[in-house]
Amino acid sequence: MIRTAFILVVLAPGLMSRRPKGMMPFLFEDFNMVSDSVLPKFAEPILNVTVTVGKDALMACVVENLRNYKVAWVKVDTQTILSIHHSVITQNPRVSLSYNDHRSWYLHISNVQDVDRGWYMCQVNTDPMRSRQGYLQVVVPPRILEKDSSTDMVVRETSDVSLQCRAKGYPDPYVMWRREDGKDINYNGDMVNVVDGEVLTIKKVSRLHMGAYLCIASNGVPPSISRRVFLRVQFPPMLSIANQLEGAYVGQDVSLECQTEAFPSSINYWTTERGDMIVNGKPVRGEKYETSSIDQGYSRFMTLKIRNVTKRDFGSYQCVAKNSLGETDGVIKLEEIPVPVSKTTALNVTLSEKDRSKMKQERYSKQEAEEYQWQDTDFVVEEEIVPTAVFEDVPPKASSSKINLSSIVLTLLSHLITAELFS
Repeated sequence: MIRTAFILVVLAPGLMSRRPKGMMPFLFEDFNMVSDSVLPKFAEPILNVTVTVGKDALMACVVENLRNYKVAWVKVDTQTILSIHHSVITQNPRVSLSYNDHRSWYLHISNVQDVDRGWYMCQVNTDPMRSRQGYLQVVVPPRILEKDSSTDMVVRETSDVSLQCRAKGYPDPYVMWRREDGKDINYNGDMVNVVDGEVLTIKKVSRLHMGAYLCIASNGVPPSISRRVFLRVQFPPMLSIANQLEGAYVGQDVSLECQTEAFPSSINYWTTERGDMIVNGKPVRGEKYETSSIDQGYSRFMTLKIRNVTKRDFGSYQCVAKNSLGETDGVIKLEEIPVPVSKTTALNVTLSEKDRSKMKQERYSKQEAEEYQWQDTDFVVEEEIVPTAVFEDVPPKASSSKINLSSIVLTLLSHLITAELFS
């Protein structure tokens, strides 16, 4: 059929025998009288060409010894004659022709499209016809079909969800899904980094699945393309408190902390034991309270700072979180603790008359009196507590027995320290 089309348009041998006098035939040679050695020959094969859609393509046909024969370009699959010799036949404005020295014939196709893909024939009108073919491969980078692909989604926790990403290109694109933050995906019970295919199906979605997902399509033709789909998972508020019991002494500043999780974002606030509400960091009594919060995704870290604690501040505090799906709260109890002991304390100890009499009854040597030592290792005085004992009217006497003075003084010190702590 291709040969016939070319002959009808170009050769028309039947018309040659009936041409009017003076009219030159289309061919200047009698095919039967021409030796094969002088017929045109293709100097090289027609190379296959690969071009990206939208670019320009060039196919070359090199013929030696063409003489008065004609060269034509034909698109094989549609049997469309594109050019004959120096003339472009097709009405396609993207097709043009160039030649060089009556030997090289170039077919130009600008702004190549999908429809241009296929076999192209360069033929010479010898009898029989001589031809060569080359293939034009048109590759198309991937593109994502917007209408057939998912947009941002909002689903309830524990439901099933499918994210779709339809891509087109030539060759057919390879499509995969991954999380934008690089974390693994809990996919059918397995933790995977990449899921192959146009559809990502997640069973019983949880808040851990919340985040941005990337659909990436590639087929070896640059550029690859991606689409971002944000998956939001709705769930009622949940609350956790690290320390449900806090201690503080009067005059101290103290901070209470709790963490909440919710989507949609929850309304969070604190309440006191008396029902006072502390919202958005606004103090309810002067500068007594200060609230702050830090958001990380669907989590929120809340802090309530109480300045200059008084006895009125001791009690329970509630951390509350509410959204359209529910409400939750947690309680932190603030209790009073003793004021810490001072770091350095000096004590003056004066022995009572009774102790003094007891000491007089003991006999000790002068050397022993000068070498009183603190020997009780079970008694601990915090950070440099310095006891100073003052002894009156206790003259040293020679004695073979040693008085247990350290025990007496330590007992007195213990009473005095206890009295100071609870004064």
